[in-house]
Amino acid sequence: MASPRRRTPRRRVWPKIRLLLLVAVVAAGGTALYPVWKAANPDPPELKVRYRTDTPATATAAKPSLEVFNDTDKPLPLSDVTLRYWFTADDAPGAAPYAFNCVNAVFGCSNVAGRVVAMDKATDTADHYLEIRFADSAGSLKPGANSKGIDLQLFRTDHKKLKQSDDRSFDAEMTSYKEAENVTAYKRGVLAWGEEPDGTKASDEKKASAKAAAPDPVPAPPAGVLFDDFSYQGAKDPALFKHGWLVRTSKGGPGVENTWSADGVTFPTAKGSLADGQVLNLRASTDGTKAGTKQASLGTAASKFRDGTYAARIHFSDEPASGDSGDHVNQTFYTIGGKGSKYSELDNEYMPNGGWGRPGPKLDTVTWYDHKTNDRVYETTRKSLDAWHTVLIRVKDGVVAYWMDGEKLFLSNGKYAPRADMSVNFNHWFIDLPFKGDRAWDMKVDWLYYNANDTLSVNEVRSAVEGFTDKGMNYFDTVRESR
Repeated sequence: MASPRRRTPRRRVWPKIRLLLLVAVVAAGGTALYPVWKAANPDPPELKVRYRTDTPATATAAKPSLEVFNDTDKPLPLSDVTLRYWFTADDAPGAAPYAFNCVNAVFGCSNVAGRVVAMDKATDTADHYLEIRFADSAGSLKPGANSKGIDLQLFRTDHKKLKQSDDRSFDAEMTSYKEAENVTAYKRGVLAWGEEPDGTKASDEKKASAKAAAPDPVPAPPAGVLFDDFSYQGAKDPALFKHGWLVRTSKGGPGVENTWSADGVTFPTAKGSLADGQVLNLRASTDGTKAGTKQASLGTAASKFRDGTYAARIHFSDEPASGDSGDHVNQTFYTIGGKGSKYSELDNEYMPNGGWGRPGPKLDTVTWYDHKTNDRVYETTRKSLDAWHTVLIRVKDGVVAYWMDGEKLFLSNGKYAPRADMSVNFNHWFIDLPFKGDRAWDMKVDWLYYNANDTLSVNEVRSAVEGFTDKGMNYFDTVRESR
């Protein structure tokens, strides 16, 4: 006879059931309480942003200086990082748009790109933001490292003063670097630091992850290239000098000697320019006397340019901005360098009313060998150029070719080619003063592009320039000086 099966005593089963029930209850409670706990105990940030400024609430420009800290144990590529400075734009009728520039960065302003963006939904403290990004060539921050100060300027393109008191990211009391959660930072598109104007925080995983769309990378600026779209405040803008430009105020010629002035160097907006944005404006003014004359010039401080492609988009003028016409003004885009047997100069000189006894309008394209003996070769294009034009000088294998809007104007070679590295310059000056009365003439420059590596067509130059501006690259200089 088979023995009956033994039943497990009930006193042994119930303790196990009670234990399972307890675990389930604790787990359910923990799940419900996790968001509360997580909010009180967020993961440490991968990066931090510190901010300072030295401007009052009313100023000609916002000047945020930012530092990025890598708070991880791995290198942080700066190209993964995006910064946003939130502000409220002045909303007066006809208010001008905003622009920015980089004044200083340890890794170089050539590696800084930016754009001003209008928010889809404005708040009480922001309706725009300045977005700053970095090229691959900006490098990486080591674990625990600090980017050091990234000095920026944000300003109206009509150069009127800003009201910063209602700007979310502005804090006049932060005159030394402090952590600033009103300046947000993103890593590959995900909010990693700070709080956005709508209340989204980096610690809010659900909201932050919903915005995880990495932006297209900013390309490294190409080697051997200079580009500038002239996003500056004025002749005394510190960024202008940091970017390698000199406003001429020294004595000498050409034109009416010792009349070079910074007063004529400004950066207004202009219709027909790239996105109707800022331009370099060179104003030559006079009342017909030497004492009442001011000439204008801007040029590179460095003489490091020789072979390659020089290109500028220029608006020449046939009529003065004010006063009577007829002046023998010279609107010039040129390069110059070297001395003695190495002297080199390449000129584009537009004279709407002629000069030196020759009628206008005319453009002289000139290659110099010796300025003292007047040894040069040139070609004259006799027509009005009162409009925007893309002007090219191409230098390769001892041959200099002058182009305008895709049309070749003149070619020189042999001894009439550069023998030294040169600077790049824009001048506006009076050949003489035969008339009396107040007059003012304007010459505008939309952008400058130089490529030391290639001789490019006008279409290739335009394509390159549009590509830079689409990425927010308003300035970079990777041209090395000769040793």
